[in-house]
Amino acid sequence: MGTGSMRGSRRDEANNIEKAEAYLLFGSNLGDRRALIEGGLSALEQWGVEWAARSSYYETEPVGVEDQPWFLNLVARGIVALSPQSLLMLCKEAEAAAGRQKAIRFGPRRLDIDILLYGRLELDEPDLCIPHPRLHERRFALVPLLEISPDLADFRDGKPFADILCGLDDGKKVAKSTTRES
Repeated sequence: MGTGSMRGSRRDEANNIEKAEAYLLFGSNLGDRRALIEGGLSALEQWGVEWAARSSYYETEPVGVEDQPWFLNLVARGIVALSPQSLLMLCKEAEAAAGRQKAIRFGPRRLDIDILLYGRLELDEPDLCIPHPRLHERRFALVPLLEISPDLADFRDGKPFADILCGLDDGKKVAKSTTRES
């Protein structure tokens, strides 16, 4: 069972729906990575996510399964009037529409969308944990997250994500992308 708090969210008075700020990580390492990520962003926007900011694209070394192509990643901040479970369902639909199929954990994929943060909500359910349970370990998520929100801190302990990033080793490479894909 999850625990949650909607601190930091706003109520949409017209529809009586809580609005929250959510940070999502988009990644792809198969096909036209940029087009697949853009398609995921567009799909979520059509389903009501209002994008407030998005990072640059980053080329990132794979984590977990290393014998695969590098990923293209970005983080986007959106305003949502959806429950976390509804947002997760829409992310899964966008991934499926991009051709994602069940495969090996941390393996190659056409599109992957992770919910990193959802307001100040703390949730621990079998299919969804917020904040993302491995955010503190992932340079490929923290670098683009901090590009769009450099002063963001973990609301649970107040530790700035910039300090968390500085504490990580240089293990996996993350660099702004300079390539255009077709």
